[in-house]
Amino acid sequence: MTARERAGLFAGEDGAWRCRWCAATPTYQAYHDSEWGFPVTDDRRLFEKLCLEGFQAGLSWLTILNKREAFRRGFANFEAERMARFGPADVERLLADAGIVRHRGKIESAINNAKRVIELRAEFGSLAAYAWGFEPAPASRPKRITHAVLQTFTTSAESVAMSKDLKKRGWSFVGPTTVYAFMQAMGLVNDHVEGCQARELALAARAKLVPPGPKPSKGAKSGG
Repeated sequence: MTARERAGLFAGEDGAWRCRWCAATPTYQAYHDSEWGFPVTDDRRLFEKLCLEGFQAGLSWLTILNKREAFRRGFANFEAERMARFGPADVERLLADAGIVRHRGKIESAINNAKRVIELRAEFGSLAAYAWGFEPAPASRPKRITHAVLQTFTTSAESVAMSKDLKKRGWSFVGPTTVYAFMQAMGLVNDHVEGCQARELALAARAKLVPPGPKPSKGAKSGG
């Protein structure tokens, strides 16, 4: 094993070095290259990711990614206003949909969370304004993101705080690990390992971003 491989990288057929977790399929690599870790401020995409992270619990992200288009069809493209109107008939429809993860608790959770995100928007203006208020300060992050470093944590102080606050607001399936995975994917943290070809691209995208809206109050961030 080379030094780069030990660092958590692998070389793709195009010669580019990527985070080793995306080696399984070209679909996974495309997601890694163009989505994971790149900053997102679109409310629909943010809400979709929170929902899908909830569905992932106990499964691999690749499983969810392969079903993402079916999820979008079933859940009204994760438009919160439309999902919030789902009723018992929609739950039964989704439980019969073999294209998604058919778990009643997770389906009902996504519908509940659609109602909660509408409430949250009324307070913060957007889900983006709320979520980006929990972005970690640069000084709190490891100086170098390596494979070894990533093995030592699956949560952060910020993901714990956001999880507590969401639960206080009535959200479900938003534990600290789920929220940290959301932060990784949506670019609130950049956990592409050093040497990954996407890392600098994601950093450049974040440097250009002006975080949206007001930040949660200190009381909200502490879960108090």
